[in-house]
Amino acid sequence: MAQGKDSKRWYQRHVDDEYVRRARKDGYRSRAAYKLQEIDQRYHLLKPGQVVVDLGAAPGSWSQLAQKKLGARGRLWALDLLTIDPLPGVECLQGDFTEQGVLDLLLQRLQGQSVDLVISDMAPNITGIALADQAKVMALAELAMDFALQVLHEKGVFLVKVFQGSDYTCFLQQMRKQFKEVRSIKPKASRSKSREIYMLGRRLQRT
Repeated sequence: MAQGKDSKRWYQRHVDDEYVRRARKDGYRSRAAYKLQEIDQRYHLLKPGQVVVDLGAAPGSWSQLAQKKLGARGRLWALDLLTIDPLPGVECLQGDFTEQGVLDLLLQRLQGQSVDLVISDMAPNITGIALADQAKVMALAELAMDFALQVLHEKGVFLVKVFQGSDYTCFLQQMRKQFKEVRSIKPKASRSKSREIYMLGRRLQRT
């Protein structure tokens, strides 16, 4: 009975959510689009003609928003373990980013082209066990950063979701070693109870 009540409360919060309503009105696949939109408005990440990789892209709302900004001259690759329904102007790949074969396929598709921006909203299936969930999220963030360091050009930008917790400070330090400018961002579209936060790195620390 309690589980049924919890489900009803969740559904009501979902229906009443301002960003859910806006996503339906604006044609975005999820409310997550407004997280990227707010970050982009503040830090001007997306520009016409860029080369962008979207990790953990399903259902595709970040790619939807990004493609509008990139225009016809831009290139956008979207990767997720889940199927991403086709999006105009977006090259969708399905696979597990933690598997080397999938990573190699993505690198092959890039054909050595340097990337302007890597965005990652990847998250594992949440178990509700805080320490386990934290470890999984941070592991994905580290993999995303390793990939970004391989493909970004010197002035490239990396945006990744992490959870605030025991590993957050360590990851922040890693980011500062790799990027000249690092910021932590909590968009308004992130639910208040969520521990998610987005880390932004600009300009690689290459010598």
